[in-house]
Amino acid sequence: MSDDLAHLKSLRDCVRWGASRFNEAGLCFGHGTDNALDEALLLVLHAVHLDHDLPGDFLDSRVTPAERDTIVGLLRRRIDERVPAAYVTQRARFAGEWYHVNEHVLVPRSPLAELIERRFEPWADPGSITRVLDLCTGSGCIAIASAHALPDARVDATELSEPAAAVARRNVREHGVGQRVTVLTGDLYGPVGAERYDLILSNPPYVSEAEMAELPAEYRREPALGLAAGPDGLDVVRRILAGARRHLKPGGILVVEVGDSAERLEAAFPEVPFLWLDFERGGGGVFLLTAPQLADLAAVAEEA
Repeated sequence: MSDDLAHLKSLRDCVRWGASRFNEAGLCFGHGTDNALDEALLLVLHAVHLDHDLPGDFLDSRVTPAERDTIVGLLRRRIDERVPAAYVTQRARFAGEWYHVNEHVLVPRSPLAELIERRFEPWADPGSITRVLDLCTGSGCIAIASAHALPDARVDATELSEPAAAVARRNVREHGVGQRVTVLTGDLYGPVGAERYDLILSNPPYVSEAEMAELPAEYRREPALGLAAGPDGLDVVRRILAGARRHLKPGGILVVEVGDSAERLEAAFPEVPFLWLDFERGGGGVFLLTAPQLADLAAVAEEA
């Protein structure tokens, strides 16, 4: 062991050392944390099997030599492999709950969590939502969080990738919502037939070819299938819009995250009255459309 590491006596020492090494290595953050200190803290606490809710003075607790070796190993893996911390721990938090994640799914980080925690108010009456569809479910976090927020609703979740669907099914089991959340493997609306819903949600792929080429190494660790969506990043969103009216109930709403592709989406569909949602905790690029708006758009398209 180097003299440098011999000075790591407490959890706090390890967090500080890890954050310094992360900054030194020029790591990129954005998979649950946005800075080196929080990322190091996440990995240090995971290494010693402690939760983030522990009292602050616990950070002054001494670590054993074996614990220090484990901590340093995780921190060095984060640097050497440029792998997001969530993949190291295989856990990520979304809407206040923990979910299993691995390299087959994106790390949960959607601003939709805030909308779900508000139970979709004021845009919908929570008590009237009985059927929900989550497209491109990935880890299943959006579908499961929606089931937690809407205890009277049944949720269908579709996913093109079978390995990703397996992660979602594991999370469904671990969250005990198997009676109300069904994970279906297939492309967008394909697996649900003619079913109609009060609410359709999606955090689909929306990264353009140019953006994909510039992604930091940490984002390249995520499955390209969950990110890339054609030259302008709108290939999947176009198909979601095209099929939404056939799967929404008359009073239903469609909510989709498109992130930095928002301006390109508005330019591609200048006639669409996208409502862009605001979030207190940050994030954006999420639009809402109602079933009547989608029906009007379809009618205009058919006349043209």
